[in-house]
Amino acid sequence: MRVRIIFLLKNKGGYVPFHHQYLLAQLIKGLIIQGGEKKYRDYTFYNFSGLKGQTKISRNGLHFYSSRITLVLSSQDKDFIDYLIRMMFSYEQIEVGNLLMIPEMVEKEEMPDVGESTKFICISPLVLTTPSFNDASGKAFISPTSDQFSDLLYESTMSRMESSGNYTQEQMASFYKFQVVPDRNYLNKIKEGQKKFARIYPLFDQDVKYEVRGYTLPFTLYAAPEVQEFVFACGLGSVTHKGFGMLDIANSDPSKRTASYEVEGVKMKQFNASQVAAHQQPQRMPYRREEQHHED
Repeated sequence: MRVRIIFLLKNKGGYVPFHHQYLLAQLIKGLIIQGGEKKYRDYTFYNFSGLKGQTKISRNGLHFYSSRITLVLSSQDKDFIDYLIRMMFSYEQIEVGNLLMIPEMVEKEEMPDVGESTKFICISPLVLTTPSFNDASGKAFISPTSDQFSDLLYESTMSRMESSGNYTQEQMASFYKFQVVPDRNYLNKIKEGQKKFARIYPLFDQDVKYEVRGYTLPFTLYAAPEVQEFVFACGLGSVTHKGFGMLDIANSDPSKRTASYEVEGVKMKQFNASQVAAHQQPQRMPYRREEQHHED
């Protein structure tokens, strides 16, 4: 199940670091603990995107200038999603970095039809291995065209699917077909433009900072439909509960497969134009030449 949590941005021009998954991971973990539901305290079968909206880049990070900001949250467990929404909407205001956001409403994304081959794009970086303390191997570059790249993703996916308890041993044994094939045209264009598709990202676990290499690229996954559905719901790769490895279907507009979503006991706000204007407080941006970016 995948939902889009929509926030009203109070301080236009507010900012977060360019990579802010660790801030969102801390927020979500805090909400889980604050809710007091023991069964979810160590739950890891969920995934989330970075914040989405109209942004500009400065030396401080990503400044948001849209009225609303979206966070995509996904899990196989509907009750977990509802639990997190209840906790999120129990607060009048949520702070992430320098952003002041008011939870407004939730939309549900319908699961697209998938077969045994699906072209995905990464909407958060894909991490191949779980980092270890005082070990730099998690930062090593592995070519997406190598067998090792696909094999590491296969191993982590099978381990997570088995740990979820949602699949029988017979089903697990049938999921032997698995191959990740990167879009070579994309890789060639990136190389020609001297741009990067693999970077080092910060990650925190129990107050310890790690660094991991994350990849952002389109690829085709050849695997059973159940595997395709699992990675769409729970992410692909390692540390997906930290906001890495979130995927979407290539050449597909997720906003066209959404519908309003209600959770019992949660009052959605849906501000009108005058209410939006009343809540917003513009914030000046540090001067420098900027690039403008638009995200769905």
